[in-house]
Amino acid sequence: MASGVAAVWVPVSDMQRAVAFYRDTLGLEVSSESDDWSEIDANGLRIGLNARESASSSNGGGAVVTFQPDGSIEDEVSDLTSKGVDFAGGISEHPWGKIVPFTDSEGNDLQLYSPPQG
Repeated sequence: MASGVAAVWVPVSDMQRAVAFYRDTLGLEVSSESDDWSEIDANGLRIGLNARESASSSNGGGAVVTFQPDGSIEDEVSDLTSKGVDFAGGISEHPWGKIVPFTDSEGNDLQLYSPPQG
């Protein structure tokens, strides 16, 4: 039986580039770093950056890591855009909140989520 999420593993092709993205672009703390495995602390959730066996990338789906911005989702999109993050689409609004997808430096799917205000 599962009792919670221990970590989210994200495949990366370039460890230095990936660590820089999560640390410098997203502002998360790097808790350990090596050529094969690095760990990011995302407010208590461990994100493991796992070096790929080969440099091939996959766009066949998989996990999506969702981050909740400290401020408004609009301000976070503006800040990340100024740091070079490309948001392919705009912020979509739903009864359950706002969401906007983007990718990390390695092509992994990420998104920002903001719960409904009210």
